[in-house]
Amino acid sequence: MAKKDSKRKIIGLVSEESGERIYYTSKSSFNSPDKLTLRKYSPKLRKHVVFTETKKSLGRNEVKPKK
Repeated sequence: MAKKDSKRKIIGLVSEESGERIYYTSKSSFNSPDKLTLRKYSPKLRKHVVFTETKKSLGRNEVKPKK
Protein backbone atom coordinates (compact mmCIF):
# COMPACT_ATOMS: atom_id res chain seq x y z
CA MET A 1 0.00 0.00 0.00
CA ALA A 2 1.25 3.48 -0.86
CA LYS A 3 2.32 5.98 1.77
CA LYS A 4 0.08 8.98 2.37
CA ASP A 5 2.93 11.47 1.94
CA SER A 6 3.91 10.00 -1.41
CA LYS A 7 5.07 12.33 -4.20
CA ARG A 8 3.02 10.44 -6.79
CA LYS A 9 -0.54 11.51 -7.66
CA ILE A 10 -3.34 9.30 -8.96
CA ILE A 11 -4.74 10.66 -12.22
CA GLY A 12 -7.53 9.63 -14.54
CA LEU A 13 -7.18 9.41 -18.31
CA VAL A 14 -10.12 10.74 -20.33
CA SER A 15 -10.79 9.92 -23.98
CA GLU A 16 -10.80 12.98 -26.22
CA GLU A 17 -13.33 11.46 -28.64
CA SER A 18 -15.92 9.87 -26.35
CA GLY A 19 -15.25 11.82 -23.12
CA GLU A 20 -15.24 8.75 -20.87
CA ARG A 21 -12.68 8.03 -18.18
CA ILE A 22 -11.53 4.42 -18.36
CA TYR A 23 -7.88 4.33 -17.29
CA TYR A 24 -6.29 5.41 -13.99
CA THR A 25 -2.58 5.66 -13.30
CA SER A 26 -0.15 7.45 -11.02
CA LYS A 27 2.54 9.91 -11.99
CA SER A 28 5.21 12.00 -10.34
CA SER A 29 4.43 15.69 -10.70
CA PHE A 30 8.09 16.58 -10.12
CA ASN A 31 9.44 14.55 -13.05
CA SER A 32 6.63 15.40 -15.48
CA PRO A 33 4.75 18.60 -14.52
CA ASP A 34 2.89 18.92 -17.84
CA LYS A 35 -0.28 17.00 -18.69
CA LEU A 36 0.09 13.39 -19.72
CA THR A 37 -1.31 12.27 -23.08
CA LEU A 38 -1.30 8.62 -24.10
CA ARG A 39 -2.69 6.72 -27.05
CA LYS A 40 -4.69 3.82 -25.60
CA TYR A 41 -7.48 1.45 -26.64
CA SER A 42 -11.10 2.52 -26.11
CA PRO A 43 -13.41 -0.51 -25.86
CA LYS A 44 -16.47 1.67 -26.49
CA LEU A 45 -15.12 2.98 -29.81
CA ARG A 46 -13.13 -0.21 -30.56
CA LYS A 47 -10.04 1.67 -31.66
CA HIS A 48 -6.99 3.46 -30.28
CA VAL A 49 -7.61 7.10 -29.33
CA VAL A 50 -5.74 9.82 -27.41
CA PHE A 51 -6.36 9.95 -23.67
CA THR A 52 -5.42 13.06 -21.66
CA GLU A 53 -4.78 13.54 -17.97
CA THR A 54 -7.44 14.84 -15.59
CA LYS A 55 -7.96 14.79 -11.82
CA LYS A 56 -9.09 11.52 -10.27
CA SER A 57 -11.66 13.20 -8.03
CA LEU A 58 -14.08 14.35 -10.74
CA GLY A 59 -17.59 13.07 -10.07
CA ARG A 60 -18.49 12.37 -13.71
CA ASN A 61 -16.75 10.60 -16.54
CA GLU A 62 -16.52 13.82 -18.54
CA VAL A 63 -13.88 16.42 -19.20
CA LYS A 64 -14.49 19.80 -17.56
CA PRO A 65 -14.72 22.62 -20.13
CA LYS A 66 -11.68 24.88 -20.24
CA LYS A 67 -12.13 28.52 -19.22
